[in-house]
This record gives sequence, C-alpha cells and structure tokens, in this order.
Amino acid sequence: MKKPSYLHSDSTIAVVSPSWGGPSTFPHIYQQGINNLTALGFTVKPYPTATMDADKLFNNPKLRADDINAAFLDPEVDAIIATIGGSDSARILKYLDLDMISQNPKLYMGYSDSTSLTATLNQSGIVTFNGPSVMAGFAQLHNFDDSYQNYLKTFLTTNPTTRTLPTFSHFCHGYPDWANTAHTGLCHPFIKSRGPQVLQGNAPATGRLFGGCIEVLEMLKGTDYWPDSSFWQQKVLFLETSQEKPSVEYIRYWLRNYGVMGVFEQLSALLIGRPRDYSEHEQYVLEETVLNVVKEEFNNDQLVVIANLDFGHTDPQIVLPLGIQCKVDPQQGSITLMEKVFSGQ
Repeated sequence: MKKPSYLHSDSTIAVVSPSWGGPSTFPHIYQQGINNLTALGFTVKPYPTATMDADKLFNNPKLRADDINAAFLDPEVDAIIATIGGSDSARILKYLDLDMISQNPKLYMGYSDSTSLTATLNQSGIVTFNGPSVMAGFAQLHNFDDSYQNYLKTFLTTNPTTRTLPTFSHFCHGYPDWANTAHTGLCHPFIKSRGPQVLQGNAPATGRLFGGCIEVLEMLKGTDYWPDSSFWQQKVLFLETSQEKPSVEYIRYWLRNYGVMGVFEQLSALLIGRPRDYSEHEQYVLEETVLNVVKEEFNNDQLVVIANLDFGHTDPQIVLPLGIQCKVDPQQGSITLMEKVFSGQ
C-alpha cells in the first residue's frame, strides 16, 4: 500500500464536495468546520465544488471528480477532506484518474457517502481514511472534550509505529437542526456508551482494514469498483449505518449477501460501528442479527465480531485507515494499528 505523508501544523488541506453540496445549503456549518481546521493550525484551500450550488453539483458529477483529480495533483495540497456525505458519489467514480491518484498518494478522508471514494482509492493501492468530514465532525470539534481534539490532531500529525485506537465514554446521535444558525457546531445531548460489545471470538486477529458505510457499499456491489473474490482474505471489515437508519432486516439481507459471497470465511474480523439513532433495544437486536447471520446462517463461529464501536455516524469517531494492518483483541475489545499509517519517519 502507498501511504500519504502525515500532516504538519502548516499543512494545506484541500476541501472538496464529492457528494451533496451541503455547504451551499448550510454555509454557517461549513464555515465552522473551516474555522476549526484553521484553529488546528492547518491552511485550508477550498476547491470550486466545495461551496458550489447543490443542484449544480448533483447534475455535474464530473465536476466533482475533476476537483479531486486536481487536488491530488496540486503540489500545494497535503491532504483532502470531504465537506460532507450524501448519496450519489458512486456517480463520480468513472471520472477519477485512478492511475494518477495512485502515483500521488495524499491523505483523503471522509465517511458516509465518501465510502465510495475511500474504498475505490484504497483498491487502487493507496491508504485512505474513514473519518470526520468538514461539516460533520470538524464543525463540532470545539464542542468535544480536549482529549478527542488532541486525539484527532495527533492522529493526523504523528506517525508512531503502532497505536491503539481510543474508545469514548460518551457519544451523541447527530446534531440539532442546521437550519437554525444558533445550532452551529452543536451536538445532540451526549449519552453514556456501553463500550465495545464483543459478540464472538477469543483470540486476537490481525488483518488489513477495509470498509465503510454499509448502504454505500451496496451501491458498489456488482460494479467494476467492487473487490474481487480474493480481496477479502485476511481483511478486517468495518461496517456502519447512516443517519437514514436502515432497518435491522435490511442489514440482515445485506450481510447475508456477504455470506453468500464467501466473505466471512476469509475475514480476520468483522467490526460494526455504533448505529445512529437506534435505541438501546434496537442496538441489541442489531447485534443479535449480525451474530445470527455470521454464526448460525453461515457457520462462521470463529470469526472475531465486535459491535458498538466508535466510528460512523455517531460522534466522536475514530479514524480508520483503509489498507493498514491492525490487531483486533476480543479480550479487550480493542483495535491496534500495527504499522505506521503514513510514509516517512
């Protein structure tokens, strides 16, 4: 895997909108995210799509891809972060210059609909990052505690040989209505977390991270951007659900498809993010369903499965680097990155 360079306090971050044109609809939320990135010491370079009208963006998928191609080629740019998710970034994939991008690895980070990009770019040979976006994550950063703010900056600006990813004692389900500017940067009330839920497994498992938003991955199945059958060997697959709150039964069907493809037999571990807007009871039902599909329907009773992890559409969230070797310890419910995430010392 080709790794990007880690960032410095004066690094330049390109901001693009590969999906929904959220900044044109809620410019105050976008600006708060830019302000918080600047407060971390970074220089922000918005590309034309960053604030483009949402309808124009939707009708011109090539424009979105053009900005991403340009940002990877731009010598001033050290990293690229998506403004927000959406629902149709799969439409831009055919316009990406994957050969060029793979020769110019840079930190690309986003989540939700950015899964189509992080998964596709990762398969082209570079490490990509499932993590906060400008409007959902960075815009709220000043309202998270100091430990999370320090974690995020340290993750992006250091390059240790190994690192164990944190777990957070409290989390929130999204944000108050963005149409009210008084809600800028705010989160819904924080809730005490149940912590990682080990559903199955005893011994530590190792493998390379891959995954993202389960609904977005569904859009890639059967396309040229879906991994081939041998790709899944020794992978640690992470899956999370969007703010649209798909039903547990739909998640059962989607997981069943992975089972039919023979994915579970090849994986080292399966990680499930905390689902947004599920009640605690619904979370239990989801966890039972995941285990039922993996263990009972497809007879994979040795696969390490951990749920309720801090990634996806609840906040705060850890950063997961696709393509990096990690160790999943079911005794501790922990994830440790077992190699340097970035190039260089």
